[in-house]
Amino acid sequence: MGLRKDFLWGGATAANQCEGGYNEGGRGLANVDVVPNGPDRLAVISGQRKMIDFDDEHFYPAKVGIDMYHRFKEDIALFGEMGFKTYRLSIAWSRIFPNGDEDTPNEEGLKFYEELFKECHKYGIEPLVTITHFDCPMHLITEYGGWRNRKMIDFYENLTRTLFTRYKGLVKYWLTFNEINVLLHAPFMGAGIYFEDDENQEQVKYQALHHELVASALATKIGHEIDPENKIGCMLAAGAYYPYDCDPRDVWESRKKDRESYFLTDVQSRGEYPNYFLKEIERKGIKLEIKPEDFELLKKHTVDYISFSYYSSRVTTVNKEILNENTDGNLFASVKNPHLKASEWGWQIDPLGLRITMNDIYDRYQKPLFIVENGLGAIDVPDENGYVEDDYRIQYLSDHIQTMKDAVEIDGVELWGYTTWGCIDLVSAGTGEMSKRYGFIYVDLDDKGEGTLRRTKKKSFDWYKEVIASNGANLRNK
Repeated sequence: MGLRKDFLWGGATAANQCEGGYNEGGRGLANVDVVPNGPDRLAVISGQRKMIDFDDEHFYPAKVGIDMYHRFKEDIALFGEMGFKTYRLSIAWSRIFPNGDEDTPNEEGLKFYEELFKECHKYGIEPLVTITHFDCPMHLITEYGGWRNRKMIDFYENLTRTLFTRYKGLVKYWLTFNEINVLLHAPFMGAGIYFEDDENQEQVKYQALHHELVASALATKIGHEIDPENKIGCMLAAGAYYPYDCDPRDVWESRKKDRESYFLTDVQSRGEYPNYFLKEIERKGIKLEIKPEDFELLKKHTVDYISFSYYSSRVTTVNKEILNENTDGNLFASVKNPHLKASEWGWQIDPLGLRITMNDIYDRYQKPLFIVENGLGAIDVPDENGYVEDDYRIQYLSDHIQTMKDAVEIDGVELWGYTTWGCIDLVSAGTGEMSKRYGFIYVDLDDKGEGTLRRTKKKSFDWYKEVIASNGANLRNK
């Protein structure tokens, strides 16, 4: 059994990392706009440093992104040339509701995405739409405190109802929240939350997560009511935790680490909080405010499929000396794995880890999977024509696609599709850099926002075109 004949090959982006046009078309200011690049970025996205507007001391890459707001037709034409079957993108919430709490949406914003979706269909590309990819209108943060406030569920409901109604027949595949577990690691980016000095941060984060989980179930309910053809999924920043060695305490530690993220998909896929999570928050003294009707909503409206990002596996141990030797990786610090090589940003490269992660998730939920982010962030050096010979990227993706196929063909995992992250170079979410490139298409822009924005195909462009045309059969690098 190979990949399905209608397997959805494609690529993925996020509005805040590529769109730009932050003050055009009636769009309002959002949390993602005011996150600078440079050394202060982590303090801002983690809610430790309050930044609610631009200042003169920082550079804010999301203002322009890669200017896809003005260039989406050119970019989608390139995706069409590669043979994409799907394109994962996200909605900028403040483009639809500039403040977030309006009753009536911004028509200019709705029209922009309508044109974008129609452009996709022109090339036979199925849009896969993330409703919220770290986007939160700034007004909802300053006025209501972001997702810590239960009123956010109503504002999100209004957004989703608007999107499902307007784009019925144009969009069939939806994701409610991008990497929902990132809220625990980057609360301002994940949920528009910054902390006051005397706050119980754990209490705030888990209450916000409950609001997002209820909102996700509500969106699933509304999406199915408005169009029964809609397929609505959740999205997790995934990557299996390995024990550092066979010490049973390390094995147990790795299980606990996995659970720190899986409890969210447990709720979204199974419809209720797992007992291990309820015990954990009880020990921490966290008391969630849950309305009785929340339980029924969560139980009745579970997701149709589970999507996730995978860049690397992770390692943990109870040995405090080894614990200090952490590597970097997508906001998830991990002990270094002595058996793996790492990327230029310290992310450990583990293709087999993708197969392991797929099996873990599929065994746990028995629902279709969708890999919606996988890729290698690397420094690309173009020649005078903008061409990049990125054999390292081809190798990374080829190795991962092979183990993905093994999970399907050998292990029987049900998989709907695969979208590489940053199919066109874009601003890095973690670092705010352009120099950390993922794309098949080179964008002439540097970390200071300087460059022509010209698009040129890398070597990987034609390689991925062949992968798609052969439905994954031909992974060789020529």
